[in-house]
Amino acid sequence: MYSKDIRTDAETKRLLVEKAIEVLLNSYAPYSHYNVAAAALFDSGKIYTGVNVENASYGASICAERNAIFHAAAEGERKLLALAVVGGRKGNYGSEYCTPCGICRQVMREFADPEKMIVLCAKSADDYKEYTLAELLPQSFGPEYL
Repeated sequence: MYSKDIRTDAETKRLLVEKAIEVLLNSYAPYSHYNVAAAALFDSGKIYTGVNVENASYGASICAERNAIFHAAAEGERKLLALAVVGGRKGNYGSEYCTPCGICRQVMREFADPEKMIVLCAKSADDYKEYTLAELLPQSFGPEYL
């Protein structure tokens, strides 16, 4: 069980961003040319990565954030603590903050406490914006409503 307070743990935040950056070039984005990578920390202490994978049938594409979270879910993970996301146009990485789309925010909500979970939108390991999921997805709908 992850025991540090992710909201104050700078070392883990840096590690999450670095893990996302490590896999960024594995992104498959031949149509948008916008590469995205994510690293998700779960309460087990494990970090799962994912990249966006596009498809000629656009609906079959998947975002990096969902790729990482679904990989973790397939391994039995259920409690998401933090997620780092990096991205940009090919050859121009680190020039902008990449934020999760609405569908990815809703998937995060399925596995996280929106008031406690943090999202790091990063240009680099030293330059990121930090949000709670509640800030990115206010008035959210979650499993407790069903």
